[in-house]
Amino acid sequence: MKYLLLLLVSLYCSQIDAQKYSVKSKKAIASFELAQRSYAGYRYDDAINHLNAAIKKENSFIEAYLLKADIYFTQKNYLQEVASLEKALAIDSTYFVPALFNMGVAMYNTKQYDEVAFWMTTFMQHNKNKRTKLNPEFWMEKAQFAMEAVVNPIFIEPVNMGDNINSDLDEYWPSLSADGETMIFTVLVPKDPLADDLSGMVKNAQNFREDFYISLKDNGQWKMRESVVSLNTNGNEGAQALSADGNWMFFTACGRKGGKGSCDIWFSKRIANGWSQPTNLGAPVNTPFWESQPSFSADGKTLYFVSSRPSGEGKKDIWRASITGFKADGTPFFGKAENLGPNVNSFGDENSPFIHHDNQTLYFSSDGWAGMGAMDLFYSQRNEQGQWQRPSNLGYPLNTENDEIGLVINAQGDLGYFSSDGLDEGKDKDLYQFTLPKSIRPKPVTYVKGRVFDKETNDVLLADIRINKMPDGELSARVSTAPHSGEFLFCLPAGDAYALNIQKEGYLFYSDNFDVASNASINKPQQLNVYLRKIKEGEKFVLRNVFFESDSYQLNSASDTELNYVLRLLRLNPNVKVEIGGHTDNTGSKSYNDALSGNRAKAVYEFLLANGAQAAQLSYKGYGFTQPIESNNTEEGKSKNRRTELKVVKIE
Repeated sequence: MKYLLLLLVSLYCSQIDAQKYSVKSKKAIASFELAQRSYAGYRYDDAINHLNAAIKKENSFIEAYLLKADIYFTQKNYLQEVASLEKALAIDSTYFVPALFNMGVAMYNTKQYDEVAFWMTTFMQHNKNKRTKLNPEFWMEKAQFAMEAVVNPIFIEPVNMGDNINSDLDEYWPSLSADGETMIFTVLVPKDPLADDLSGMVKNAQNFREDFYISLKDNGQWKMRESVVSLNTNGNEGAQALSADGNWMFFTACGRKGGKGSCDIWFSKRIANGWSQPTNLGAPVNTPFWESQPSFSADGKTLYFVSSRPSGEGKKDIWRASITGFKADGTPFFGKAENLGPNVNSFGDENSPFIHHDNQTLYFSSDGWAGMGAMDLFYSQRNEQGQWQRPSNLGYPLNTENDEIGLVINAQGDLGYFSSDGLDEGKDKDLYQFTLPKSIRPKPVTYVKGRVFDKETNDVLLADIRINKMPDGELSARVSTAPHSGEFLFCLPAGDAYALNIQKEGYLFYSDNFDVASNASINKPQQLNVYLRKIKEGEKFVLRNVFFESDSYQLNSASDTELNYVLRLLRLNPNVKVEIGGHTDNTGSKSYNDALSGNRAKAVYEFLLANGAQAAQLSYKGYGFTQPIESNNTEEGKSKNRRTELKVVKIE
């Protein structure tokens, strides 16, 4: 909102430059001009003293009262702003008509919501400049929303995250891994590390810079934060986003060598001793304009970010771009950037997008939708057609008269983290945690995390992991293990079943499946250590995502995804011959199960041949119930014994 007031200052300063003062006293004008110079140099206390001197010499000096009002606005001293505007308007209410608009905004900022409409209506009655960029109707809408929100509060209890996270400095832009164990956030730190008294330092680029800090959870408690030394520089880096597994970070850096514009989005990967050297994402994400505040989808496909590039809905809009490939160093390529459109982006500024792990709910800050303060928190949900819906304000008291930015929500959808300077009196921006009311929760998401090893050596492996939604086989997510640790993590939104496939060149793949239909499964994330077997004669593995109708050898269409991965394995290894083995439990006669297992193995064999496999690489056999891998005395054991296996029989 400050740009509006600065616009007004420039308007009446143009009067001053033309020597069109409301007073004649040269001494008063001299004091006023000293105040102008102090104002331009951010010496606000000096400016106020000079303005008081000017007013003492000439108490009808309207421009002096107006400049005092703007300084008090800048300092968020809204009561003094109101007092200064009252003085100016009492002298001549139409001398500078936009001051009527300023008074309406000041009424809003002092929570006198029922007075806003009067001042905005009065401004519209007297305003002759029909091309004004001021928007009185919007402020009346905001005031109406605020009046209703205050009497209909949502129940939340934001809790300050404490001294291990927060300090006397500004903390903001939290980012969280999907398992909730890693938090990276931005801290505004003094450029002079020896500076003792920070209270009198103006928070500008001359005195402060932005750095990353990290905290890890230990037994449910956040540990003391530490500087991310491998990424922090003498410049500004902040507004970061972690991938779901915590191994990728996208962040903002301004004025950095190799940049495309004033601020760009950069990329870094977690390595054994910290983070890799950052690389600029380049076009089309970055442009000569301002790009910042990334958020990366949990499915590993799409980057959301804020840009001031033209052709948007407002000044700063939320855009998105999807990964189309990777450079040799692992930095992702992105396709054409797409504006999220008028159901998300307003005429004003949108900031701090956060795409939840459900990939359907977007949280963000905006000053262009009706709310409580300058920047309020909103959310928009995507409908079945993939369209974003008009945003909803997260409500009072989560939103206050101050700025709320940088909201992130945990994967389960019940805990939120954000930054505010309006919750604890006398404190600057701190990070807070709160329990989300059910009305504003996203779709809950669970996750599977683990590591991938070589079966023989126990060495960690860099492997490709694909998660397909069942039964249609749609690729839900694709991630890789961390090269230095073999770790992986992927998210599974509630309400669906998923097939997992883990591949590594030179190895047989691993498959599994997960049903995330119940809340119980959401609250129990799974740990999974996978041991891949090198392609050698005699090695075999279970095709866990090959399904048949009950008591039938008719392949279920949900098997197609898994069998396509088998086709890929055969194409990449043309010298390998495999046997498809069918197995049953011990329900029924031996002859029945021998026939059923043989026919099921044959069905898989025929599918592979029909889809491009070479007959010379394939054979099949039914084993009935002769090779159980679990006891047939339990239903769980029987379920595991009913399986299709792939066995390497020869390597030529």
